[in-house]
Amino acid sequence: MNDIIRKIEQEQMREGVGNFRVGDTVRVYAKIKEGTRERIQVFEGTVLKRQHAGARETFTVRKITQGVGVERTWPLHSPVVEKVEVVRRGKVRRAKLNYLRGLKGKASKVKEIIR
Repeated sequence: MNDIIRKIEQEQMREGVGNFRVGDTVRVYAKIKEGTRERIQVFEGTVLKRQHAGARETFTVRKITQGVGVERTWPLHSPVVEKVEVVRRGKVRRAKLNYLRGLKGKASKVKEIIR
């Protein structure tokens, strides 16, 4: 039974979408449907976490808009996600950055990896 599920999940997975890590600042290009029209909306922020594996993998991005924190979670292999573009690489030592939710201003910045 598990082999059948694994084969189905392999078919649904996209390639080349997982080249970012927790702490990176990314731009997520997401498809938005409004009635009969479809457009692409960009969401830029810091990756707080990546969960699960395989076709069920999700990631959460947080940004501050007009002083209010906004978080959005997407399935990594979803057709709604057009592409994920890395803007800045972050240097972190944790798998989940939930502590950023309580910080404000410069304290909520993640150090950048300069290569």
